Amino acid sequence: MGLRPLWFVIGLVATACGIAGAILPLVPTTPFLLLAAFAFARSSPRLHDWLVSHPMLGPPIENWRSHGAIATRVKVLAVIVMAATLAASVIAGLAGWIILLQAGVMALAAIFILTRPSGPV
Repeated sequence: MGLRPLWFVIGLVATACGIAGAILPLVPTTPFLLLAAFAFARSSPRLHDWLVSHPMLGPPIENWRSHGAIATRVKVLAVIVMAATLAASVIAGLAGWIILLQAGVMALAAIFILTRPSGPV
């Protein structure tokens, strides 16, 4: 049996989070859909095909696969969410080392996101 059931569950959860991100502001969509496609490729070819060919959910996956691209709107939202998370950590009074660790990781993530092409989609 192996890891197939685990990949299947990860795919379902990631798809649900991706759909939530398509509806809710400030919740990312594309990373969850990429994770779902990755997980379904290892567990359910039928769900993988459904996901990548879906008219609303498929284009961000295709944009990443074909061009290594992240849409400009997604980039902006990702950076806003990172900044808001960091601000919430400061407001919550978390320890300085935690805030510095968060800031470092988020800075690296932001650099990665912002240096990807925006792509045709």
